[in-house]
Amino acid sequence: MRLLRKIKYIIAAGAAGGVLASYLTVSAAEVALEEKCREDPALFSQNSSRTKWDFNWDRQEPHNLVKPSKSGTIDSEKVEKVKPTATRNLILIRHGQYNLKGMCDEERYLTSLGIEQADYTGKRLKELAMPYSSIVQSSMCRARETANVISGHLPNVPLHTCDLLQEGAPFPPEPPVGHWKPEMHQFYRDGARIEAAFRKYFHRAEASQKEDSYEILVCHANVIRFFVCRALQFPPEAWLRMSLHNASVTWIAIRPSGRVVLRALGDCGHLPPAKLTTT
Repeated sequence: MRLLRKIKYIIAAGAAGGVLASYLTVSAAEVALEEKCREDPALFSQNSSRTKWDFNWDRQEPHNLVKPSKSGTIDSEKVEKVKPTATRNLILIRHGQYNLKGMCDEERYLTSLGIEQADYTGKRLKELAMPYSSIVQSSMCRARETANVISGHLPNVPLHTCDLLQEGAPFPPEPPVGHWKPEMHQFYRDGARIEAAFRKYFHRAEASQKEDSYEILVCHANVIRFFVCRALQFPPEAWLRMSLHNASVTWIAIRPSGRVVLRALGDCGHLPPAKLTTT
């Protein structure tokens, strides 16, 4: 049985339990979301024949948020009340270059170049002068350090930490690569967690949100690439076909209609050529 089919079976059967204990501190809501993703048989679905956009991808299509009457009709006025009017902008930042020789997370700290890269990105975000509502950092060392440097340029933007954004193996890539072969249990564990992160952060605005929002997520290359595939409804196994520079900027806008626009992928124009790295 191919690896992809095995993962479909394991996730659908909810047989990947017991791995939450290996995580760092995760909120009860995040645990519940992750467990939901494990039980969702569509998590590792592969449907290359689908060509039409699924407007209910985030389960926030207005017609689905209104309870039908006993006759089965839906009140159009109620639908209008739950329709979003604002756009959510997610600014995804990859961490800076880090110590590849580290044996544990805390030893995988930013190099001096990685700190410089993060500083350039912080300056760029400040120059863009968007009304950022929050910075959310992965709880891994290299992401925290990157976010702290960026936060220094945006001191009035609240800084939060999320374990769901940790690096991992989100989905068996196609085509596979010879130099990177995670054990199957990594896909079982990381795939559900990263999918849970996607569902937590990627959705259209609430109807109560009146202005466009801008949220910064500081995390990792695998996570960002998987997010891009999921948000654009591309096959998730395509995530490894993209490459992201350290401290690069990926910008995704989620329209009120549910449409998703990739405004930038791995933008690194704010970094001098001598400062560009991908590891």
